[in-house]
Amino acid sequence: VGALRQPRVAEVGGMGGDGKMKVLIFGRTGWLGGMLGDLCKEKGIEYSYANTRLENRESLAKELDAVKPTHVLNAAGLTGRPNVDWCESHKAETIRVNVCGTLNLADLTNERDIHLMVFATGCIFEYDDDKHTMGSGVGFTEEDTPNFHGSFYSHTKAYVEDMLKVYPNTCILRVRMPIGDDLEFHRNFIYKISKYARVVNIPNSMTVLPEMMPMSIEMARRKLTGVYNFTNPGVVSHNEILEMYKEYYDPSFTWKNFTLEEQAKILAAARSNNELDCTKLKAEFPELLGIKESLIKYVFEPNRNKKKQKTSK
Repeated sequence: VGALRQPRVAEVGGMGGDGKMKVLIFGRTGWLGGMLGDLCKEKGIEYSYANTRLENRESLAKELDAVKPTHVLNAAGLTGRPNVDWCESHKAETIRVNVCGTLNLADLTNERDIHLMVFATGCIFEYDDDKHTMGSGVGFTEEDTPNFHGSFYSHTKAYVEDMLKVYPNTCILRVRMPIGDDLEFHRNFIYKISKYARVVNIPNSMTVLPEMMPMSIEMARRKLTGVYNFTNPGVVSHNEILEMYKEYYDPSFTWKNFTLEEQAKILAAARSNNELDCTKLKAEFPELLGIKESLIKYVFEPNRNKKKQKTSK
């Protein structure tokens, strides 16, 4: 992760050189963890990566006491490789890290009055037949009860979020379908769907990391707590993203769609599709762009014609 190029990032006020922050990051080898270290370095914030595994409570306590951070950023966890289907056949390991480990960290940081930010998931909801119908524009709020239990991964995440709410030191960020500006990076949602033989076409809330990750550092600095839907406002469909991909990046790109029913036949676990309400986050960051505007500014404009340049060299 450390070798990845620094993403184009938004400038968020109040983050520069805050000497009062001493940050400990969990998730050194992960995509978000790598970004967090890069952002702290760029902003002159003292930081280090944790060496302890979340499930080892005694070692975790010792590391917190040795480092004495003011803030902990937790981007560690099991999502499964190559995808969340892995969690269906590794349930004990998934619980050990995503539930036991995360709660260890919340409990120990709370005892020591350390602010904790948890990079969680918004894939704990699905469109329903009531007020959250697809295309209604009505998103799930931070107060809504998770209604998606189609994958074991999401089931553990919904459970642990409910437990984390008990801890007054903790901020929970619901990330969804994370998108970066490196269109050739395998964890990028856009890269993933560009490589699928067929894709569904469902509008979803998503997180444009180059714009939003700097906001997470600022939220930690402000010591915000509670749950936040951490996505750009609005929704974008798979086809809309791939149309932008074709327009800005690869004019020769083509793709085929299939239905949710057809997709279900090739997956071990169902996938979450939803819209999250971003009113609470927008109140903290009025400058937050809608999903389509953010995609163009932070992802597609910086990549305009780059595919063409690569292939012509």
